[in-house]
Order: sequence, then C-alpha cells, then structure tokens
Amino acid sequence: MIEINNRQDIRKMDVEQLKSWLATHGEKGFRAKQIFEWIWKKSAHSFDEMTNLSLATRQLLSENFLIHSLDIAKQQQSNDGTIKSAFKLFDGNLVEGVLIPAADRMTACVSSQVGCSLTCKFCATGYMDRKRNLEAGEIYDQVVAIARQAEGSFKAPLTNIVYMGMGEPLLNYANVLESIAHITSPEGLNMSPRRITVSTAGIAKMIKKLGDDEVKFRLALSLHAANDAKRNQIMPINESNSLDNLAEALNYFYKKTGNRITFEYIVFNNFNDTLQDAKELWEFTKRVPARVNIIEYNPIAEADFKNTEADRLDKFAAYLEDRGVSVHVRRSRGKDIDAACGQLANKEAA
Repeated sequence: MIEINNRQDIRKMDVEQLKSWLATHGEKGFRAKQIFEWIWKKSAHSFDEMTNLSLATRQLLSENFLIHSLDIAKQQQSNDGTIKSAFKLFDGNLVEGVLIPAADRMTACVSSQVGCSLTCKFCATGYMDRKRNLEAGEIYDQVVAIARQAEGSFKAPLTNIVYMGMGEPLLNYANVLESIAHITSPEGLNMSPRRITVSTAGIAKMIKKLGDDEVKFRLALSLHAANDAKRNQIMPINESNSLDNLAEALNYFYKKTGNRITFEYIVFNNFNDTLQDAKELWEFTKRVPARVNIIEYNPIAEADFKNTEADRLDKFAAYLEDRGVSVHVRRSRGKDIDAACGQLANKEAA
C-alpha cells in the first residue's frame, strides 16, 4: 500500500481487512460496514464526517489512515455545455475528466491512468509518458465530482460513465474493475453496470479476461481501421494484437457475457474514410456482433491528421447503414476547451 507518514489509504482495504484491523484495536467489527458506507456510498473524504462513529474511533482512524482525495485544479466549460476538469491527485499528478451533457443523458468521461503507454498517433494522451495507474478510489472520485457538476450546472443526475479518458483501462485492470464494483454496488453509488462503457485500444488477452470475469458493463473497441496495415500505422498496439486476434477475443467476450460491443471509428481525412475502408469495416462487423460509433476527429498539435469532409463522412455512414450495420455518428463536444475525444493532455499543467 502507498503510505504517507505511516498512514495508509483506507480505501485500499476491503471490508474484511478493515473488520480484522478494527478487532485488533478493540473496535466492534460492524464498524467496518459503517466506515465503508461513509467512504463508498456517501463519498466521505475525512473521518470527521463519520458522525455515527465515536470521537475516539474517528481519532483512531485518523491516526492510522488517510483518504487520498482529489481536487479540481482547473475547470472549463465549453460553449456547448461540456465541462472539463483537471483533477489534482494526492501526489501532485493531474488527470482530466469530462462531463458531456445531452438532452437525454449526462455522461462522465473518466481517466484510468496518468498518461498512457500506447502511443496512438492521433491521441494527445498518447504523446505523454505513462506515470502511473490510478487507484480505484481516484477513478471513483472523478465520477463523484462529475456527478456533482451535473447536478450543480444542469440540475440532472449522472446517467452514464465512459472509461474513455486518459490511459488504457485494461492496463489498469484490477483498479478499473474495483472502481466499477464500488460505483455499481448497492453499498456504493448503485449505478447500473449497463450504463458503464469501458473503451480499450485492443488487448486481446485482457478482453478475454473480461469475459472470464463475466463483467456486466459494456465494452468498446477503439478500432479506427479495419485492416492491419492501416491500424499498425496509427495504433502500434495492433502489431501485437492483430484484428484476427481481436475478433477472436471479442467473440469470446460476447459469448461469455452477452454484452453489447461498440466499435469506435474516427474518420481521418484521406486515410480511413473511403468506401473501401467502409467495406472493410462492414466485413469486420460480420465477424463480431457490434454497433459502430463514427467519431469526428479533433485535431491536436502533435499530429497532422484532419477530420474528414462532411460529405465523405455521410457516404461512409450510409454505406454501413445500407448494409444493416447499426451506426451512430458522434459529433464532437467540447472542442473549444480541448475536451473532445483524443484531446485530453493536461495542457494547463504544462
């Protein structure tokens, strides 16, 4: 466990570990459940808030534990209502999270790592070093903070969560799944796992592990090209996780869970936006039961890619729809504050 001044983060303990610790310090075991309710259901960030515990018990906890909370270092609101937050972690690192408001939903986009190791050529985060994985509590805290923004700014509850911020979630597997467990538990935030989507650049063995663990949330694959040569150019992870391997893993996942899979496909001008590219994508959807999100590209300073032209995007989408593919064209949100897909990079921390 991470320790500061010999105090450890209490959120890194499970309820049985905490119960055992309390027993060795002369406290009743049922206090563990009370403490966990404060931490994971009421989102308490200090022991002083735990008013159904005695002052002596709170003092004991404060002397031995801490809670690694995060703070909003900077908040920006887009012209379209999107809110981007730079979250400062206990060790000074920053990650970004985004609230995406819509008429029928409020979506939190959360990060799972500080930086990223996958070096996707079109993504701002891919040009950062990966400094560390986020703890489950740090992911959970992003959700809580963004939910409060939804209530405060739009008087609406958070309805959806996407793990599509900074980092590759499946390279922080244990913490991501633990965070989802607390978010979906009746003893936590009690959100439906069906309203959570985890997005991966495509790590076949970890996709299979999701299937073996019979997860209840939805899975999205950042595809962006349906042939290996093109995908290798923009996503080096494809060199060790080919489309054939991913198709096998995704079908395994679907067989094990029955959960819907989404292909995310950013359309880059004169790279992957032709009808031949659409044909290859259509053929790949016949191998894996999936819907397709076509995403407008959001340019970044580090790369020369540009968004495709509107008529090419429309023809691309129509080609798929005419062949029975479920297609949704996702328009960019928050571009004016660098909060759109692929733009998260902690510019304000530079």
